[in-house]
Amino acid sequence: MLRWLADYCFVTIHSMQSFNTDGHEVHESARTKQTIVVGRVEDVAPGQSATIELPNSQQLALFNVDGEFYAIDNFCPHKGAPLAEGSLCGYVLECFWHGWQFDIRNGGCLTVTEKIETYPVVIEDGLIKVEL
Repeated sequence: MLRWLADYCFVTIHSMQSFNTDGHEVHESARTKQTIVVGRVEDVAPGQSATIELPNSQQLALFNVDGEFYAIDNFCPHKGAPLAEGSLCGYVLECFWHGWQFDIRNGGCLTVTEKIETYPVVIEDGLIKVEL
């Protein structure tokens, strides 16, 4: 049985209500964009994640998937769990509190109809930059 589980990244999907996500969306036209340096490429190994603390107390979760970097809001819309601590399998992130799963490329939730914010990531001269 352990071999069977090792062949799969995740074994559960839960259908649950989210908490207080109304009004959370930011419209593209209302956002003033800025690009910030969040670290160096070697700081986040492939398959790993990092929590990024922003000056406004917001947190992002940064992921390295085979040398491609992705940034998302760090808090699960279900109960607020830090997503950087979840399990990553390819481009799918599973929240470690209740099993909600997200595609880190577009923020779509594979478990319910919720969505999380994603942020463009650019690599320049070995630096990881996130557009906010």
